[in-house]
Amino acid sequence: MATNDFSAVGAVLADDFVLDWPQTNERIRGTANFARLNAEYPAHGRWRFVVNRVVGGADEAVSDVSVTDGVAQARAISFFTVSGGKITTIVEYWPEPSVPPYERRHVTEPLIADGQF
Repeated sequence: MATNDFSAVGAVLADDFVLDWPQTNERIRGTANFARLNAEYPAHGRWRFVVNRVVGGADEAVSDVSVTDGVAQARAISFFTVSGGKITTIVEYWPEPSVPPYERRHVTEPLIADGQF
């Protein structure tokens, strides 16, 4: 993904690959649709990725990744299923940043400074 060559990602995806986005009720089926969706997504520059955490085993993994195009910033939590050395499914959540629901700065601290990726 870091190369922004989204067609090349197909090398690690199974022939029957499926990506689900439950928050928007969307399913992306197949490597060609995956590559096209990522290539056509509006961006201000090349996508950069920071892997915050990966947890997994032989046939499942979860990643927490920060993504930016230099303007937009997002975070994706992705659940992977792997079979035969290829990713068969991803269920991915793109949570929106939000402010704390009530004044609680007296007992909390920021995870990262404002504006840092």
